Parts: sequence; C-alpha cells; structure tokens
Amino acid sequence: MKLPFPTLQVRHCAGLSYLTDQPLFEATGVSMGFSRRDGGTSAPPYDSLNLGTHVGDVSVDVRENRRRLLAAAGLEGTRLLTLNQVHGREVLQLASGEGADFAAAEALAADGADGVAVAALNVTALLCFADCVPVVVVSPSGFFAVAHAGWRGALAGIPSRVVEALAKLDAQAGQMGISPSDYNGYIGPHIMAECYECGSDLVEQFVRRYGDGCASGSTHLCLEEAVRASLAEAGICSERIASAGECTACHPDLYFSYRESGGLTGRHGAFAGRKG
Repeated sequence: MKLPFPTLQVRHCAGLSYLTDQPLFEATGVSMGFSRRDGGTSAPPYDSLNLGTHVGDVSVDVRENRRRLLAAAGLEGTRLLTLNQVHGREVLQLASGEGADFAAAEALAADGADGVAVAALNVTALLCFADCVPVVVVSPSGFFAVAHAGWRGALAGIPSRVVEALAKLDAQAGQMGISPSDYNGYIGPHIMAECYECGSDLVEQFVRRYGDGCASGSTHLCLEEAVRASLAEAGICSERIASAGECTACHPDLYFSYRESGGLTGRHGAFAGRKG
C-alpha cells in the first residue's frame, strides 16, 4: 500500500486544536498529530492544555488534559506510553501492547529515551515539547514512531534512529515489501532559525554534520534542516516529509516555548496511535 503524501491541517475538536493528517488516518488507521496549547484545564503559566508532568503543574490537570487530547484524536481507551526525555539518542521498540510487554516498555521509558517505534495496536505514544523538534514517522504497515529532537538529539541522529527502529519492526512483522522510502515523516512546531540563537561553535558542528542549510548566519541554527537531513539519511524521500512550518517562540499563543517564556511554561505534544 502506498501512503498518501503527507500533509498537516489544523483540526478543531471539543474545544482544543491540533495538527494532523486525516488522509493518513483514513489509509492506515494511525491517528497522529501535534497538539496546541488551547482547550485544557491548567492554570497560568501552564495554560491550558499542558501535557507535561515534570514542569510543576497540578497532576490532576495534566491527566485531564491528556484524556481530552486522546478523546479528541479518537484514541480514548488506548494505553498511553510516555518517555522520560533526556535529550539523548535512545530509541525504544514496542512490538506488542500486551501487559508484560507494555510494562517492560514503561520501565525502559522511565529510565530515559527520546524516541519510540510502535507496532502494537491500542497504544498511543506521546512525547512533550516546548521548542525542541517533534518528529512522527508512519509506515504503510500502520506502525509508527515518535521522536524528540533537541539540538543534542538532532546532532546524534535520533530522527534516523527512529526510522531504523521502525524498519526493524516492519521486518520482524514480515512486511518485506516496505522500506523507509515508503514512510511519511512529519516535523512539528518548534523554535525556528530566526529565534534560535546559539553559539557559532554549535552551528559549525551542525554544518559539518548535516550541511550549510543548518546555518542561518553564524549564530542561528536551523534544526529543521538537520532533522530533514537525518530522515533522508535513513531513506525517507524529501517529498514524503511534511513540516508544520510554525515557530513556537513566535507563536506563544498557540504553543509553549521555553525560550520565550523564560523557562516556566507547559508542554505541547507529538502523538501517534492506532486502535484495533
């Protein structure tokens, strides 16, 4: 099966909004997206759809926000897998959503990881963001992966690593006619080059690793170019990569931004799941 070429559109549902690819859902049953900050229960400065449990918000509000997002995305009743994100390169694989397998994945996730590839039905992977780059990859098999790419993860190639993990799950399931060139990749809202000022030495590291497109002047870094290059290294075609094209720092009304807020803020999410 060929996937429809990737697109991202805003979907409004039950008072909240998120970016998603509806034709992908119709083709594969995978509901994926990038949440915005509206429609939740959290009080300032986490207002209102904060999905992060580690930022100081009231835990009951975060649980309700997550419930609302899953319900809006049609993923209510699925098991939610979140990661202790550590700005690293560790990628988990979940082939089965059965009790023992899911519990083992949760334990590994708590130890720290920044990407997960999932073949299991009735599981939703949710990662949290406030400037770093959210990445979702979907296979024609209906398997999917979600990754968190800050500058450390991007430099370490975590986008390509989740593609490789997804390809292993496809191979293990006997999906031999599918390759990464058939996958769709999605890049969510993140801090873009005009707002991402950093040291020239870091920019140079990215230029050496991924090319001149990562530099916007000598002190501004384009993480999206690095993520695109890393996905391409793993075999995803450029025409099968869609970007939200929205800067979190420029749109604090829509997204959480660690830099724009001074560090005290909530987290929006990248998610993917598939019901049985």
